[in-house]
Amino acid sequence: MELFNGRPEDTSGRLPREVRTYDFLDRLGIEYLRTDHERADNMEACNVIDAVLGVVICKNLFLCNRQKTAFYLLMMPGDKKFKTKELSSQINSARLSFADAEDMLKYLDIEPGAVSIMGLMNDKEHAVQLLIDEDVLKDEYLGCHPCVCTSSLKMKTKDVTEKFLPAVGHSYKTVHLVGED
Repeated sequence: MELFNGRPEDTSGRLPREVRTYDFLDRLGIEYLRTDHERADNMEACNVIDAVLGVVICKNLFLCNRQKTAFYLLMMPGDKKFKTKELSSQINSARLSFADAEDMLKYLDIEPGAVSIMGLMNDKEHAVQLLIDEDVLKDEYLGCHPCVCTSSLKMKTKDVTEKFLPAVGHSYKTVHLVGED
């Protein structure tokens, strides 16, 4: 795996959602490092990607309430355990569960395995509420996917919160997750 500065020189063979992500970040003047890799479907593979990027890629969970009337994108450190009860009380939403792949595609134009804050650029109706664990906000950099699971990005957390989110018309709620048994 190699680390690149910015978008790929040749975008042929890449999905349009990935290319749109690079276009959007470039328009905003957000600098990012990128690495391309095989689909990461286990923690060992993720650890290798993290080492190349020099940052822990955020765990991104796409959640909804039981009625499917409220959708949430939760960003948390990859090494924390997710406990629905812990989050539910902070956002006043009982019975949280993982949203369906169809909803993920509908609202974020992302498929399972590639969930990322970058998908919010596709949420034109602002149907998804962003929740960020306070520990993610403490780090200078964050790692995420460019709407596909075969590339990963490293960018300044401040650029995401102060440039990207305002550009896509989203705010975020800070949550405190302990993630321990």
